[in-house]
Amino acid sequence: MPLFISSLNSGSNGNCYYIGNEQEAVLIDVGLSCRQIETRFQRLGLSLRTVKAIFITHEHSDHISGLSQLARKYKLPVYITPKTLNNCRLSLEDVPVYPFYGNEPVQIGDLRITAFPKHHDAADPHSFTVDFQDTKVGIFTDIGTPCEHLIHHFSQCHAAFLEANYDEDMLDRGRYPYFLKQRIRGGKGHLSNQQALTLFRQHKPPFMSHVLLSHLSKDNNCPELARDLFLPHLDRTELVVASRFGETPIFRIDGALALV
Repeated sequence: MPLFISSLNSGSNGNCYYIGNEQEAVLIDVGLSCRQIETRFQRLGLSLRTVKAIFITHEHSDHISGLSQLARKYKLPVYITPKTLNNCRLSLEDVPVYPFYGNEPVQIGDLRITAFPKHHDAADPHSFTVDFQDTKVGIFTDIGTPCEHLIHHFSQCHAAFLEANYDEDMLDRGRYPYFLKQRIRGGKGHLSNQQALTLFRQHKPPFMSHVLLSHLSKDNNCPELARDLFLPHLDRTELVVASRFGETPIFRIDGALALV
């Protein structure tokens, strides 16, 4: 049975990802204002009433800035680790908050959401996969290095939001101070285009129908550069570059069709 996915926004100015079936959905991160999310849902023809929960990867502002307002307005439960919650500095009164733990699936209706730890400079960062029957989607951004957990889950996904944050040459030649460059590429920052491509080439399952390159840097990357790097290696996988300025279309991900 299919899942439907969209990146509502992807970048250091805000991150929010939609994954759902025909009846229910979850959001991964809420780094946009409530009004921005409502507008993008309307443009996509989606209803926020189908969203049943929000899952938070980590406490950086581009992942949580709209969380309180959205969760409170729509009475959405928030799933977040205790350490991340302690570092959020958000007001979540009157919001149902539940802890999650790595490698312990959470069932939201017919959706199964599984978190696993990742390398990033945050208190307790996690990535997620979302399963619905025979279809699996991964949300893999803000990753310093491709660990064994990431490789394991990526190799099982029918679609993935995959970070391709920076181009090595652009970062080297760019205006960022040395310490910030080292943070980005130091193993607890972000994946480069080349690291993302290596993961894709070595561990992409033959049934992966879509890869959405995500969290591209405004200063150290450009969509055309990332796209051109991946194009020769796609085989039958559709490539999408998620925008930092708006939502992607809704993509239908169907594990049953992928196996035909």
